[in-house]
Amino acid sequence: MAANAPRRQPTLDEVAEHAGVSRSVASRALNNAPHVSRAKREAVERAVRQLGYVPNSTARALATRQTGAAALVVSGEDPSIFADPFFARVIVGASAALEEADLHLMLCLAASDRGRKRVAELLRSRGADGVMLMALREDDPLTRMAEEARMPVVFGGRPVGSVPRWYVDVDNVGGARAATEHMVSRGRTRVAAICGRLDTEAGRARYRGYRDGMLAAGLEPLPPWEGDFTEPSGAAAMAALLARHPDVDGVFAASDNMAAGALRTLRTAGRRVPADVAVVGFDDLAVAQIADPPLTTVQQPIEALGREMARMLLALVDGQDPTALLLPTRLVVRSSA
Repeated sequence: MAANAPRRQPTLDEVAEHAGVSRSVASRALNNAPHVSRAKREAVERAVRQLGYVPNSTARALATRQTGAAALVVSGEDPSIFADPFFARVIVGASAALEEADLHLMLCLAASDRGRKRVAELLRSRGADGVMLMALREDDPLTRMAEEARMPVVFGGRPVGSVPRWYVDVDNVGGARAATEHMVSRGRTRVAAICGRLDTEAGRARYRGYRDGMLAAGLEPLPPWEGDFTEPSGAAAMAALLARHPDVDGVFAASDNMAAGALRTLRTAGRRVPADVAVVGFDDLAVAQIADPPLTTVQQPIEALGREMARMLLALVDGQDPTALLLPTRLVVRSSA
């Protein structure tokens, strides 16, 4: 009886493994989709012949609609945002993952009405295989567009007030709490927080982490001093903070850029770092290492954020159902605190 049992059909995953390519590349090669190298296409064809693989007709019909591109949409108006070290490293991570699947990366800005219309058209026309959304603000129209989209959408960071099904985020609360607890452990009792924009989940979550750390130590949290994650906003917030709370002896800044601005203001005000005021940032960008003094900061895996967003999107394009992902952070201690 066993000898007459039907032979199990090989799967697309087995074809991809045999060919030494990703599942997405194998699917695209089988369906003559664009942007698959000749070498990879030939490897897939050999694997199909050797394994006796028969493509599923439904999967074939879906695959032929692929465009060969994925879009990274950022809710910002200034094109120079893509030169920001944070977003530049996200792009590096996402590009590396998409390149493995032979997909191109499209970059889109979507804060202006014109930009949002372009993104809405992209979603309606299925002008990409999928979309990654970042830097969403409270009540951002992009959140609703994503919910209504008939294509895979992955969020980089969670939008305010909702938890999407597919997202990649970092432990903002835990990282900010670790930064605050570090300063408290060094004897600081008047620690303040320069937050990111409070209409973003990252800005709110990092303030929550600061607040949790202060309350756990039996200390009173100060109200948030809001910046926009840039160096000038950190400098301005630090100046306002010193005017209101001249006895502050520690500052948690929700980005390294804002922390660098805070250092500049403290230097101008004649405050020594860390003797008078300890400063901790968030990100672990290059500016943290070249700051004077070098910044103690919360390291978040920025390139991994971009890479995992792209991998999650590729899984969705391939018909899988990945789970949301929260990436860890860790404190990097240098001279500023």
